[in-house]
This record gives sequence, structure tokens and C-alpha cells, in this order.
Amino acid sequence: MSTITSIRATPNSATTGTTMAPAGVARWRQFGLVFQWQLRRNLTLMPLYVVVQLVLSVATVVGYGLLIGDPAPDAARYLVTGAPTISLVMLGLAMTPQFVAQSRTEGSLDWMRALPISRPVFLLADLAVWTMVALPGLVLSIIVGALRFHLDLSMSWLIVPAALLIALTSASIGYAIANLCPPTLAQLISQVLVFVILLFSPLSYPADRLPQWGQAVHHWLPLESMGEIMRHTILSADFAAPLSAWLLLAAWCAAAVAGASWALGRRS
Repeated sequence: MSTITSIRATPNSATTGTTMAPAGVARWRQFGLVFQWQLRRNLTLMPLYVVVQLVLSVATVVGYGLLIGDPAPDAARYLVTGAPTISLVMLGLAMTPQFVAQSRTEGSLDWMRALPISRPVFLLADLAVWTMVALPGLVLSIIVGALRFHLDLSMSWLIVPAALLIALTSASIGYAIANLCPPTLAQLISQVLVFVILLFSPLSYPADRLPQWGQAVHHWLPLESMGEIMRHTILSADFAAPLSAWLLLAAWCAAAVAGASWALGRRS
């Protein structure tokens, strides 16, 4: 009984402010613990996820090359810079909803929701795992594309924040869909989004190839900005990314993270 009393007394004494850790430290500790838990939980399947990302990245470059044949230099530049963008977006909008749907089905997501963990911290820690999975595919797709189409890369250091911004935005949107919709519907929506992204998004080709209404829609959606930013960071000597593209993608990222955090904390 004395042990239970002492354990219960600890949180009460902490609330007085004398022994409580700073909020920033507590949140970083929560982030690290959730990140480790998710990483260890998926340790056996993590190599498979990485392999799938690698295959998808290489297949995007090689597959589009087979469809087009021997592309012109401009078309080759779009293919090389579009493949890593597609791999990051696919991870967020296809694989993340499937993983979340599985977590909802087995009950692990509800268990994590019951823990005294900040929802944004849990979300960012979870998304950090999937961003880490996407990075090998990103690197390999750039290397394979440059070798396949004989391009000289002019990479910028901005590729790091660009890749993180794209991955976080895509994964947050997928996370929100998976938490707001039933698991079966969420997986169906993710498959439809994959089809739309591969064929009807200006990632591997210029936006002016779309009809006028398609250009108008993509002007406000984040995909065109993702493509512009990634093209600039990989081939900075050939492409420029306007400030408006960065601002639009940052706004979408903030809205997506906020929406995913709200959806995560929403009661079923």
C-alpha cells in the first residue's frame, strides 16, 4: 500500500511545478518513445517497405522510359525529377492509409490514443518513420534516372527540406483520410489517388499539357508545387521554383498536419 501511495503522490507533487520537466523536453521525450515504439513494432516488415519503395522508384523511372522510348532532353529531365516526387507522394497517400487502417483494425491505434501523449507529437513521430522509409527510394530514383537518361545533376541543399515537406504533406493527408474514413473506404480512396497522381498530375510532364480546367485545379493543389520544388532542387541549373510554390506547399503542409492531428484525436 505504501508503494501505491508513493507512486500516486509523484504526479501530484510534479504538478506543483518544482519537479516537472519543461514542456519542450517532455514532448521531445514523447516523440522519441513513440518513434522507437513504431520502429520496433514494424521492424520485421520495415525491410519489405523499403524494398517496395525502391522497386516503385526504379519502376517509375524505367517504366516511363519504356513508354516514351528515347525521350528528348526536356522530357528526360521531367522523368528524372518526377520519379522521386511520385515515390514520396505514393508512400504518403497509398502505404500510410493502409498501415493506419491495419492499426485501427487490430486496435493498436485506439490503444495509443488512450495514452497521455500529445496528438501532434504522436502524429509527427509516426510520420517520421514513414519519411525514413521513403528516403532510400528517393535517392535511388535520382541515381537511376540520371544514369538511365545520361543527365548531369545540379542538386541543391534545398532538396532536404523539400523532400521532408513533400513527405510530411502527403503522409498527413493520407493519415487524415485513414482516420476519417472506414478502413475499406480509406484503402479504396488511396488507390484512386494513386491512379490520379500517376496519370493526371504534372509531376513527370509540364502542367501545360493538361486542359485548362486541369491546370486551374492543379494551380491550387499541392502536387504541381511539389513537382516544381523537386525539379529545382535536383536540376537547379535547368528549373526554377517560385516562392509561391514554397508558400503554397507550406500552407498545405500546415493544414494537412492540423487536419491529421484533429482526425487522430477525433472519437470514432
